[in-house]
Amino acid sequence: MIKELKPALLMLILMTVLTGVLYPALVTSLAQLFFPQQSAGSLLHVNGQVVGSELIGQTFSEPRYFWGRISATSPMTYNAASSGGSNLGPLNPALKDAVDARIAALKESDPTQKLPIPVDLVTSSASGLDPHISPAAALWQVPRVARERGLSEQMVRDLVAQHTAGRAFGFLGEAGVNVLTLNLALDQKKVR
Repeated sequence: MIKELKPALLMLILMTVLTGVLYPALVTSLAQLFFPQQSAGSLLHVNGQVVGSELIGQTFSEPRYFWGRISATSPMTYNAASSGGSNLGPLNPALKDAVDARIAALKESDPTQKLPIPVDLVTSSASGLDPHISPAAALWQVPRVARERGLSEQMVRDLVAQHTAGRAFGFLGEAGVNVLTLNLALDQKKVR
């Protein structure tokens, strides 16, 4: 019996060291060497302070800021340790109530806006952490943000265009606007 266990234990130890120590150390080292910003969490700094990550959304509720997607994480919004969607199906009354509440809040925030509300402003992403909104969702919010900040709508539209990332490799996914980087750029305008 020991004759059979010895090779199995040696293989267990070898594979544990290889796949549990050496491989992760190699991949981490290469990531830090070739992709230092991304491997550190894609953190954004303002005046030496970390203000967030390009990869995880944040809650913005003031009318002078662009608002992102709803986060379905708990116990707090955009909780990376609790990534996941709400798992509410289209016939679930809780989903309808949440969407209706978000629509009402958006209409109240800008009663002059008569365009249809883009769906990503009233639903959460599958991860609940998405930092991006569609260009349509950003443009829908331009009149409110411009008015609250005392900026021209064209200036705010130009900022949205500057912060719109196209499809990956030109054909994967959809264009998106990172809400945090857009709001940081707005804050640099120093108006209101």
